[in-house]
Amino acid sequence: MVTGKILRDAILSGANNIANQRTRVDELNVFPVPDGDTGTNMSMTVGAARRELEALPDSCTVGEASKTAASAMLRGARGNSGVITSLLFRGFSKALKGKTTATAADLAAALQMGVEAAYKAVMKPTEGTILTVTRLAAEKAAACTDMDEQGLWAEMMAAGQAALEDTPNQLPVLKKAGVVDAGGQGIMVVFEGMKQVFDGGEIVASAEVTAKPKVSSDAAGKGVFADDLMKVEDIKNGYCTQFLLHKNEDASVTRLRAFLESNGDSVVVIEDEDVANCHVHTSDPGMMLSEAIKYGYLTDFKIENMHEQFLARQKQGKGLEKQAAAEEKSAGEAFTYAAVDPEREFGFVAVAAGEGLRTVLGDLGVDAVVSGGQTMNPATEDILAAVQSVPAKTVFVLPNNKNIIMAAEQAQKLADRQVMVLPTRTVPQGMTAMLNFDPEASAEDNAVNMMSAADRVSTGLVTYAARDSEFDGKPIRKGEIMALENGKIVATGNDILKATYRLARQMKAKKKDAQFITVISGCDVSEEDAEKATAMVQAKCGKDVEVSHITGGQPVYYYMISVE
Repeated sequence: MVTGKILRDAILSGANNIANQRTRVDELNVFPVPDGDTGTNMSMTVGAARRELEALPDSCTVGEASKTAASAMLRGARGNSGVITSLLFRGFSKALKGKTTATAADLAAALQMGVEAAYKAVMKPTEGTILTVTRLAAEKAAACTDMDEQGLWAEMMAAGQAALEDTPNQLPVLKKAGVVDAGGQGIMVVFEGMKQVFDGGEIVASAEVTAKPKVSSDAAGKGVFADDLMKVEDIKNGYCTQFLLHKNEDASVTRLRAFLESNGDSVVVIEDEDVANCHVHTSDPGMMLSEAIKYGYLTDFKIENMHEQFLARQKQGKGLEKQAAAEEKSAGEAFTYAAVDPEREFGFVAVAAGEGLRTVLGDLGVDAVVSGGQTMNPATEDILAAVQSVPAKTVFVLPNNKNIIMAAEQAQKLADRQVMVLPTRTVPQGMTAMLNFDPEASAEDNAVNMMSAADRVSTGLVTYAARDSEFDGKPIRKGEIMALENGKIVATGNDILKATYRLARQMKAKKKDAQFITVISGCDVSEEDAEKATAMVQAKCGKDVEVSHITGGQPVYYYMISVE
């Protein structure tokens, strides 16, 4: 029989195991492009539940443990693999709801419900992935309900491992690369960590080395290091107060949010059906907590004295100030909740990395830009916070990355206003979608027209190989320059300039009716080199097409090229 304590510890063990092995899972990614990385995304997703699970008492039920984990993972899900993982645990929560302990049959039902939820969330499920691995594992578990819980989990894992080893036979790209599916491997690592606890062992120890303390991006974003003239007394609401509200049945936190906003600032309330994650800067934390407890019970309290933080950081000098500014810049801005304005029909949220791209998107009408993209997939709760900072009745979300679309779709389900996710896969697609917005059209017509325009955009990328790999039978060495067209590697070499103009010329040749080419330079490209590349693209592509340059400042990609 699995108790709440055992399930709680098992999920913590799985979180530690994937965190310990995330680099190994990352390295299974087929393409050598530096991206969000499967192992990292899964580790951050499952790890999002760690703090809340650790706060649960040993007397918790399996229903409480699974519900706590699922809710936290849903908010913290990153990347497609992370969203699928969160949905698997969401199935656990639904199957174990109200149960004190779990039998083998309960575990089998939990696995099955999780698989069903994951398959429903994917429009075109691809076999040979994490979906296949978990489906076959769950089917085996369903056939082993006459065993004890340990035996069922062992049989389930054996079936999952066999399915994982077969993934190269289902996806030729895996066989060619000589690897198994990264997402499938990641979920097996999580299940392996859980097995250790189910078998009576200790929680897998975390091998993560504690990093040096980071300056809070929240503090930086609120101006704790604004300038040398700032004084302690300038901080009016001096206590950064955070807590989790486990809502009473049918409780609505709309009034609570209004109370927090009336008595503090920097209010962020992220809510799902069970809990609300609350953040406020206030002069009276006790008053905030006294009001919040009327709506349910509270856990995960965190109250920090921002006056003391300010004084401590001042002593560390301007070097720390620069570090804070850099971290705040990379993490993106904090979003403050805004109630829906009945007079405003539409609003926009986009995901992008790079100050130049943030500025361009803002000029195109985007209200909130979530910092993210390759190597830094934002969590569901990041996108949700941005959506709920836009006071419009309908908010369009442009993920601008194929690995962020599912996280955006999960945020859509949690928002307190209508959200329409436009599945843009690149920043150039997002920019074109915004250019085709019609304020006089309906939300539905805009969604169709904006995506129709975005789909006509061809996107080229110039980047570097993050690992040794192979392309078209030829080896790719780590650090080599790669040109990609619409997500596919089309050329490799050692010259960034040559790769850029050759890629643009090839894209233009394929798109006979092309009229515009936009060259977007990244953070590692000088203005001089960007101007030279733009001139070369114009020279190689002819006078019948207009070539323009944008300083995007994006990481990872030396250049993005848009042809339309």
